[in-house]
Amino acid sequence: MLKKILLVLAALILIFVVVVALQPSEFQMERSTTVAAAPADVFAQVNDLRKMNAWSPWKDLDPNAKYGFEGPPEGQGAIMTWSGNNQVGEGKLTMTESKPNELIKIKVEMIKPMEGSSTADFTFKPEGDKTAVTWSTAAHHGFVEKALCLIMNGKKMMSEMMDKGLAQLKTAAEKPKTS
Repeated sequence: MLKKILLVLAALILIFVVVVALQPSEFQMERSTTVAAAPADVFAQVNDLRKMNAWSPWKDLDPNAKYGFEGPPEGQGAIMTWSGNNQVGEGKLTMTESKPNELIKIKVEMIKPMEGSSTADFTFKPEGDKTAVTWSTAAHHGFVEKALCLIMNGKKMMSEMMDKGLAQLKTAAEKPKTS
């Protein structure tokens, strides 16, 4: 009886390993929204990393997270570091490209809870008096990341966070300016 249980357990583990191994190594996700603001107003919310907590979907997961900033105040070369609880972890964002009102590219380096890196791209396209904003993210996943993504439904979790972030970016960019 014990031998049968061990064989079934070994078969289940083997099936899990095969399923994980067959998952794509490249993770990519894209979400979009339309904002009732000019591209310059939406771009400004993303181009200045100090403004990120006005719309970041992760800020509510740890209101006590610590942030640091290096390099220029905005645009290419701007850096934000953070350290927080297990939900937000620890890491660094580096703005690698910034084309005013068109494109922002960010390198994301996670240190905790698990080391890894990804990219985040934001594009801004005028649509009349509005702006279409697209946020895309991409990463290469090894076996452990693929297993976690499969177990935790990582694509669903990430798409929900990106949708929340875009909704909050929309709110931040559409706020009336005070003079």
